[in-house]
Amino acid sequence: MTTAIGKIVKSNTHIDYVCQVYGPGELVIQPLPTDYAFGEFVAIELSGNGGSSGALIGVIYNTLLLNPEFGSLGPRLSPRGEQEIFTPDYLSETATLVGIVALGWQEIGGSFRQGVPGLAADVDAPVRRLNDDELCAFHLDGAGRLSLRYASVLMGMNNPLVPQLLLTLIDRLVTLFPEQSRQLQVMRNNVAWKSIVQPAG
Repeated sequence: MTTAIGKIVKSNTHIDYVCQVYGPGELVIQPLPTDYAFGEFVAIELSGNGGSSGALIGVIYNTLLLNPEFGSLGPRLSPRGEQEIFTPDYLSETATLVGIVALGWQEIGGSFRQGVPGLAADVDAPVRRLNDDELCAFHLDGAGRLSLRYASVLMGMNNPLVPQLLLTLIDRLVTLFPEQSRQLQVMRNNVAWKSIVQPAG
């Protein structure tokens, strides 16, 4: 079972997207905060001519809260509880946005690829959380070996959150691929060391 999270509202680059999380009343089953947490892998559905064209596979690396009410210090005409009844549209202006960086894609046949995708998502493209089976398949190459080719893409983002993001992803992969725990631990130690040394240097 997959969990719908939200929809794409803009992009910053070819691989950097902003997703607006579904708010109250938009879905029967509301996504939980853990569904769009830091380090969660997601699929951004692609739509082609008359049907699906696969999906972009990405990871959530940032969260932004949008509140137009912030900074308006004037008197309130009605309490917030009454606004839900008399002006429900006003409340919908608040939103939770998450940043997603695309690390690969899923082809129409279901196979996964890591790297910079050739296609881009559309505005309003639905975003869903990957399940563990999909996450495992995304991290295996054609020979069935564990692959993290996207690590260089993340490190090239020049974002202070990237080292912690990589550590979070590696910890998640250790639970999914326990037989690869030694190799993953070596990579984790390397990332942790760089996160300490590079800012200081």
